[in-house]
Amino acid sequence: MTATNLGFPRIGLKRELKAALESFWSGRIGEAELRAAAQALRHRHWALQRDAGLGCVPVNDFSLYDHVLDTACALGAIPDGYGWRKGGPVSLETYFTLARGERGVAEACAHGHAHALPAKGAPALEMTKWFDTNYHYLVPILRRGQDFTATAFPAVEAYEEATRAGFDARPVLLGPVSFLMLSKMAEAEGDPLDLLPGLLPIYAETLKRLSAAGARWVQLDEPCLVLDLSDKARRAFASAYDTLAGVAAPLSIMLTTCYGGLRDNLDLALALPVHGLHLDLVRAPEQLAPALAKAPPRLALSLGLVNGRNVWRTDLRAAFGLLREAASERRAETLMVAPSCSLLHSPIDLEGETALDPELRSWMAFARQKLDEVAVLAKGLREGAPAIEAALAESDAIQASRRASPRLNDAAVAARIAAGTPDDARRASPFSKRQAAQQARLTLPPFPTTTIGSFPQTAEVRAARAARKRGETTQEEYEAYLRAQIEHSVRWQEEAGIDMLVHGEFERNDMVEHFAEFLEGYAFTRNGWVQSYGSRCVKPPVIFGDVSRPAPMTVRWSAYAQSLTQRPMKGMLTGPVTMMQWAFVRDDVPAAMVRRQLAYALRDEVADLEAAGIAAVQIDEPAIREGLPLRVSDRADYLRDAVECFRIAASAVRDATQIHTHMCYSEFNDIIGSIADMDADVISIETARSRMELLEAFAEFAYPNEIGPGVWDIHSPRVPDAEEMRNLLQVAAQRIPAERLWVNPDCGLKTRDWAEVRPAIANMVAAARSLRAQAAE
Repeated sequence: MTATNLGFPRIGLKRELKAALESFWSGRIGEAELRAAAQALRHRHWALQRDAGLGCVPVNDFSLYDHVLDTACALGAIPDGYGWRKGGPVSLETYFTLARGERGVAEACAHGHAHALPAKGAPALEMTKWFDTNYHYLVPILRRGQDFTATAFPAVEAYEEATRAGFDARPVLLGPVSFLMLSKMAEAEGDPLDLLPGLLPIYAETLKRLSAAGARWVQLDEPCLVLDLSDKARRAFASAYDTLAGVAAPLSIMLTTCYGGLRDNLDLALALPVHGLHLDLVRAPEQLAPALAKAPPRLALSLGLVNGRNVWRTDLRAAFGLLREAASERRAETLMVAPSCSLLHSPIDLEGETALDPELRSWMAFARQKLDEVAVLAKGLREGAPAIEAALAESDAIQASRRASPRLNDAAVAARIAAGTPDDARRASPFSKRQAAQQARLTLPPFPTTTIGSFPQTAEVRAARAARKRGETTQEEYEAYLRAQIEHSVRWQEEAGIDMLVHGEFERNDMVEHFAEFLEGYAFTRNGWVQSYGSRCVKPPVIFGDVSRPAPMTVRWSAYAQSLTQRPMKGMLTGPVTMMQWAFVRDDVPAAMVRRQLAYALRDEVADLEAAGIAAVQIDEPAIREGLPLRVSDRADYLRDAVECFRIAASAVRDATQIHTHMCYSEFNDIIGSIADMDADVISIETARSRMELLEAFAEFAYPNEIGPGVWDIHSPRVPDAEEMRNLLQVAAQRIPAERLWVNPDCGLKTRDWAEVRPAIANMVAAARSLRAQAAE
């Protein structure tokens, strides 16, 4: 088992899982067809991995929505009100209610299943970012005295399915301590780690059943081992694995860590009674030497030498050097080769990207190609360097070609960065003065209403864009269609009572890719899809060289929309941190340099929007928290640079021009000072799923600027009524002065349909008007 993998993308090369899920939710297929589609994907992916030369394939890494939600359901960690009868199996109705809210279940129930139904209006679980990636997981809600109950043993079922199909398999489980650390308590007080004793018997029973089924290894993912750990968490790891080691034999436990280095947790990890330890040597190659020096001789070391999170080909010569270093210290049979983390974060196959520039394509590798790289390195470990010399020489040539390419560097971009001054990151006046100037210009009412930017990307909108790309319509016809869509959205917003309008973003395919198409230094794939959450997939562009803006990107459509109304129109941009974070970024220069290049490109766009008469510009930065280093000691430099880059982009405007920003699905407590330092006039944030809990950080900090706490969770098809939104706003007003509150959804509306958007916006406006009337009494 020299060549291994930690996990594979779930969605399918052509996003087959997305199609199956959305067909099920809409009632076009039933549960049997959904499960058949999922099984077909699993078997196809297992075969692909086996054919690449893996010693065994990971199983139970597949999910219909999210692996953390799967774990919670298997453990019976389901809050009341979701239609689950304790001790019984978890139906798809309950599963998708937890993921999407009550309406998703109502749709599924149209198939006539006899399971208990959720309470009317049951909300989706809170969603947040998975470590420092753009994957979102659903946060389990636990309670004091939680009675964990095994509703199923999915890892055992997956292992048995794979072995029946002829695959040598290694089951994957989210480790017990990380599961608890990623969860939250229903009560204001309490610590999920206190629930460990009640959780371990189910994990122990799972290991017993896997062993009885014939499994030789089980992969227990404990990514929280790369975080700063409390003494209590350290004791929890020791207690958990002491318990599990006593029941696992003869099953061997592979403890996997990823997304960073173990650092001060290395001794803890090496002391745990497990049989193998996976190290992320892409993010933290420096941990190899101390691990080799300290690891017990019999401990298998899985070396993550291939980047599971980016699209660049591995420098095989450098990776093989690390592998040979390990082989010089340990017996080869105790070493395994793997990607740095699950390939969940990678597109599936580069083979079909025939439209990519051939030189760029030669520099890249997707999941399938990364498995080939793992197999090459493993072969070199088994048979020696001469056996893979041809592959090493090819890699050397590719790396040299990339380093020497003139398309990477732009002298004009370098000169622009060098000419920057500290004043570029400063507004002319403090917020108090800007606020007065903006109110005089905008004349907004109390509790002003707005949306985050996008309106539904309907099948008709997508079809019009696709037809233009295929050349089936002219540019003039397409632009006439866009003008009609924008005018309709402006008139509808006016009728609905929205105070600050948006143009709807009908011309945009994605909040990063759309802007990247106007910028130099980016490339684009046809099928480079990765999962963001559930059926939501994104296709990150690729930053390969210096970034610049040859011409305005958004001014034309924003100015057209403003010409249709007397109400203020927001210009909509994606910020420099998110433009980089949600792309596959070049790895030959520091990330800070890429962010700064993007900041100056966006600065020019903001200035042009203001010159075109746009009174408010929203610069979205949902990824600023996502990019935060996992260790506290590493954060100061990142935050300083991220804040400065935002301010460079935002600070070229007059006091009366209002700068908005938007962030979603993040915890803010540990970066609230930096968010304040961004000095946006208005920030809108996701708060509906947490029932305004995320506002507490802003209240405790006494955040000085204006805030729009989301009152509608747009990642769920559920439509909240006006009373629910009003209640949320009243909770918000207990934390934030009412005169600084805005009213808006959690996020953009592109994934929703108009049948949901129209009533939800009507309810939102009604809630705001109710509070205005109350304040006027």
